[in-house]
Amino acid sequence: MYLSKTEAAVLPTTLVAGPRPAPTPPGRRRIWPMLGPAFVAAVAYVDPGNFATNFSGGAAFGYTLLWVIVAANLMAMLIQSLTAKLGLATGRDLATLCRERFPRPVTWGLWVQAEAVAIATDLAEIVGGAVALNLLFGVPLPIGGLITAVVAFVLLAAQSRGHRPFERVITGLLLVVGLGFGYTLVGAGVDVGGVAGGMVPSFEGADSVVLATGILGATVMPHVIYVHSALTPGRYGDVVTAGRTAEGRGRLLRAQRLDVLLAMGLAGLVNAAMLIIAAQLFTGGNDADTLEGIHAGLGDQLGTGAALAFAVALLASGFASSSVGTHAGQVVMAGFLRRHIPVLARRLITLAPALAVLVFGGDPTTALVWSQVVLSFGIPFALVPLLWLTSSRDLMGGWVNRRTTTAVGAVVATLIIGLNAHLLLGFVS
Repeated sequence: MYLSKTEAAVLPTTLVAGPRPAPTPPGRRRIWPMLGPAFVAAVAYVDPGNFATNFSGGAAFGYTLLWVIVAANLMAMLIQSLTAKLGLATGRDLATLCRERFPRPVTWGLWVQAEAVAIATDLAEIVGGAVALNLLFGVPLPIGGLITAVVAFVLLAAQSRGHRPFERVITGLLLVVGLGFGYTLVGAGVDVGGVAGGMVPSFEGADSVVLATGILGATVMPHVIYVHSALTPGRYGDVVTAGRTAEGRGRLLRAQRLDVLLAMGLAGLVNAAMLIIAAQLFTGGNDADTLEGIHAGLGDQLGTGAALAFAVALLASGFASSSVGTHAGQVVMAGFLRRHIPVLARRLITLAPALAVLVFGGDPTTALVWSQVVLSFGIPFALVPLLWLTSSRDLMGGWVNRRTTTAVGAVVATLIIGLNAHLLLGFVS
């Protein structure tokens, strides 16, 4: 039987197109495709600077500072959840909102320090990648720095196809880092009693306090606060419509929090693995003073496979974190100044200090440490505006922080700023 268009139009859809498939449960359909932005941010928590800090902590004080890594990771979860929510609720990133809400002199000051943070970040990542290439293939450090910069530039080009390809590449590299240390941890073993003791807050003298401050200070990376807030707008569907109801906001917040929990959880496990490996293998020795020493020590005690896993993890960390650092520079300039410069030009600007260190024979590990000191200067300038903006009902509407969240965030900010000030004074003195 043939039907005219008029007759077909009045028939039920099930008679024309057949029965519809059962709909996917809303939570499953909506949440899993939203994951990804936090994994880009998580790369900063396992960058080459963290390698040196965590191994030094484990080698010098065994399991004592394990609780610091756990506490720092919990703080990171809160901060990254707030910055993701800011982008989700407003559709704009932190730098753009600072330009819109703060006086012009404040905006310019925030931009200058954010650019300094981006350069310091790139220095650490380029140096880490160069050291990894030297360990793996004997590539001279300056050439390794150039290769790392080029590879990071290529990775960043994946963004031309949208956020999802870039997030997949960065997540893949993050998993490489995790697998590398998972493999090494199996060989090194774990002292369960030591882990339990390390979860109890304690210190072993003034040096352990300074090193704990360094671990905490290196955890909250200001540049990924800007980046994460720029990755969430526009990738969660029609946020404006969904966010008008408490149910819609709850669904979006659950997706964002799951993203942060999984990504920051993975980064925390990697950092803990670094300290545990160092506590098992390097306690009381000087092998963990440099990245090269760690590589050699792993080879001596666990064999070539462990040394290779360390070098590959360091290389993946350098590549991934360098591309994220360059992206952070773009977000900062576009947000604060409403200006864009070619990525290649920005790459050359941020690459110069790292190449200077490598060409003129500077110690790579020392450069990593001082880059973390510079980054600590930038933490208040990103964290305080973040708390201020997310607690503003005028800006956030129904997404505004609860008073408890703001209070906890203020305590975390005060603690981080105070400990980083202590770290800076320690380095100066």
